[in-house]
Amino acid sequence: MAVQNATIVAVIGEQSAEVIEKLSVLRGVDALQLGEPDADGTRRISASRGPYVVHDSDPLGHVAHAWVEFFDDRSTGGTLDLEVTTALAAFKAGERVMPDYYVILEPESLEPTWRHWWFGALAERAPRRVLPQPAAAGSIRRLLRQLPTGPGWSDPESWLPGLQFTIPDGRGMLGA
Repeated sequence: MAVQNATIVAVIGEQSAEVIEKLSVLRGVDALQLGEPDADGTRRISASRGPYVVHDSDPLGHVAHAWVEFFDDRSTGGTLDLEVTTALAAFKAGERVMPDYYVILEPESLEPTWRHWWFGALAERAPRRVLPQPAAAGSIRRLLRQLPTGPGWSDPESWLPGLQFTIPDGRGMLGA
């Protein structure tokens, strides 16, 4: 269920709904408010005929929460393993699709472990594919016109299983 020619952009942050709504008026942009990732949302993304699909659904959202909770000592490794297994099964079944880009709104307001998820653990896999932005539709519109190129995401099967070994900055150090 892959999108043939569209550039898929997931807009993540508290103001994503407002930003996506404002982007919906742009020609060539299919702006979708999908929420939780599921097969229906993936079908809607795949059905797009525009050059850009902008949405608010994070196919790694549950994995991200489990990773943050694990490193914030609010969860166990078993929860992270379960979320990774679930996500990989959903990717394999075609029920989820990785965006080409993640746009993270207002990253300076994130807690440290969340910042490291986006700009460390995840960005390590495709550094030019996780982009910080202010929560303004104009900023995202300008970004769409000049998205950076670079290697895309490798198959999640190749890196999600080892995610528990990607440690946030400052963790695991003596005295930390």
